[in-house]
Amino acid sequence: SLCAAGEPNLSYRELKDLKKADVLHIDVRERWEIDRFGKIPESINIPLGELMEALQMDPTEFKEQYNQKMPSKSDPVVFSCLAGTRSKQALGFAMSLGFS
Repeated sequence: SLCAAGEPNLSYRELKDLKKADVLHIDVRERWEIDRFGKIPESINIPLGELMEALQMDPTEFKEQYNQKMPSKSDPVVFSCLAGTRSKQALGFAMSLGFS
């Protein structure tokens, strides 16, 4: 189990293996970064500034906004960004909202 209590960093290979399972991958970079540097396949983009609000949305609204089923508090979620700072913040936000 990968969480803040364990090893929070994943290699590309580990992420690829996780994506074979039912893991929601949220890229917390800004939209201009996605446009400039590219999107990671099968990830959804929720910029860090929108994340707290997004994780508290009504599931129907989340699906409409992000074209993805909203994760439950126990679903496996992976956050990514450019250098790791924002994804660590995203993990903290999610855990503060009760995500495990």
